[in-house]
Amino acid sequence: MITFIHTSDLQLGMTRWFLDDDAQARFSAARLSSITKLGELAVDSGASFIVVAGDVFEHNALEDRTRLRAFEAFSRLPVPVYLLPGNHDPLVADSIFFSSSAENVHVLDSSQPIEAADGVEIVGAPYKSKRANYDLVAAAIEPLETTDSIRIVVGHGQVNSRESDKAPDIIDLDTVENALRRGAIDYVALGDTHSTESWGSTGAVWFSGAPETTAYKEVGSGGGESDSGNALVVTIDKPSAQQGATVAVDKREIGEWHFEALEHAVDSQADAEEFIELLKAYPSKSTTAIKYGLRGTVSLSVQAYLQKELSELEPVFASLRPRKRTMDLHLEPEEKELEELDITGYARGALDELLGELDRSTVARDAANLLYRLSRKGVKN
Repeated sequence: MITFIHTSDLQLGMTRWFLDDDAQARFSAARLSSITKLGELAVDSGASFIVVAGDVFEHNALEDRTRLRAFEAFSRLPVPVYLLPGNHDPLVADSIFFSSSAENVHVLDSSQPIEAADGVEIVGAPYKSKRANYDLVAAAIEPLETTDSIRIVVGHGQVNSRESDKAPDIIDLDTVENALRRGAIDYVALGDTHSTESWGSTGAVWFSGAPETTAYKEVGSGGGESDSGNALVVTIDKPSAQQGATVAVDKREIGEWHFEALEHAVDSQADAEEFIELLKAYPSKSTTAIKYGLRGTVSLSVQAYLQKELSELEPVFASLRPRKRTMDLHLEPEEKELEELDITGYARGALDELLGELDRSTVARDAANLLYRLSRKGVKN
């Protein structure tokens, strides 16, 4: 029996364009601290080692500071760690993995089985270029015979077993599961998909997902990066090849960051307040990035309320921004609002002209809203 930690896609050195310098620094620090958290999880679960199934780094050409801090963190892990080069950090001439020298850090640089513990082998399927022109996992599995040892395959890439016209590097699920059933391998630790997912019918083929989120979750549909921020605690019990292996997988949440894409209908003051309260309810705003799409038709007063509240929330979130392709908010002033405005002469003419452009120009909408807000300062309630 063996217990180990399965993770992937740390992508250390990753940057996100929508984060300002302050938020990016926190984001980078969280990705680095995920290494420490994996070590803590290993101790807590009694794991014997950690496997990182590809894309350990965002790319090979990282700053020395990022590279050295990462390997320092890996070297301080309480258990051995096995790192697989993925498509982001392939094992090429300038590979970042060549700079590792810590005794407990092992690079899976070939598909030669490595003894990780007594009776436990790890077989890697490393990328040796940015793109593979064949199924790396199938090639790693092909020479393996049935064994009484526990054998873990560590791979990186997408899985498909049904499409006839598929990319050459797609991991063939049928090949993997046939090897599992005959006892040649017992678990396949995969990376590349950043959400935690189980594939096939054996319960032994898993994407761990990234330990820190990297992309937005579509809250309404559940799409996008829907279940990242996890690591897997895997326990394999294999009395013999004849009896077969039992695999238990326990998903543990270790991530701090959340990226979410929201859509909300706004046609009234109540709708606007509901959306603002939804944003205010997020508990960890400094590690949360939100992009939102609003649809509906609102009055000048509702538009002004939204702008005021959003402007006060924006600095609190790591990122809070409108999503252009899903923004469909129309401004339609109420007659009472226009009657109350203390605007005459040239300013009134300018407002009337802006109101005629509302459906065609966001600049006109913003300008009309500003005129409304400024004029309201002189209106007595």
